[in-house]
Amino acid sequence: MAIYTKKGDRGETSIFSRKERLSKSSPRIKTIGAVDEVNSFIGIILVEDPKLKELKEVQRNLFTVGAILAGAPLRFPSSKTKVLEKRIDKIEGSLPVLKNFILPGGGKTAANLFFARTLARRAERYLVALNLKEEVKPEILVFVNRLSDYLFMLAREVNFRQGVKDEVWKGKRK
Repeated sequence: MAIYTKKGDRGETSIFSRKERLSKSSPRIKTIGAVDEVNSFIGIILVEDPKLKELKEVQRNLFTVGAILAGAPLRFPSSKTKVLEKRIDKIEGSLPVLKNFILPGGGKTAANLFFARTLARRAERYLVALNLKEEVKPEILVFVNRLSDYLFMLAREVNFRQGVKDEVWKGKRK
């Protein structure tokens, strides 16, 4: 398979399910790209901390999401979200209760997990926008929403394991 075809040089691309070409600025292509960004950044996190093996499963799930958005006839069962929810609940039970907003940061891996969370939120915003024009499987919307929660909790857990305390945001009142 050739890596370049020169067909995209004019700002259009094709996806699995469509014969016509799409603008690279179309909501569908932007959404696929946003999902890919989260996935790629998780790859960077795994290079930093290979112990976070559960993120490999997240990467595979995100790849499936991208393929479905491109029109591949794949299923995305809600059980994938349930796995994230169980992990969130387990982490939450092992950490100090959160009573305030916290600043993203801490150690390098945790800071990158916080950043990955923002990428997941952006992907979710694109999914919601796409869903206003074309139907997106509800299971995908829920999964990406829960993914950002999971990345947040995982960042807190990594900091906690490294002895880094959550830094509380202190907003000043007028």
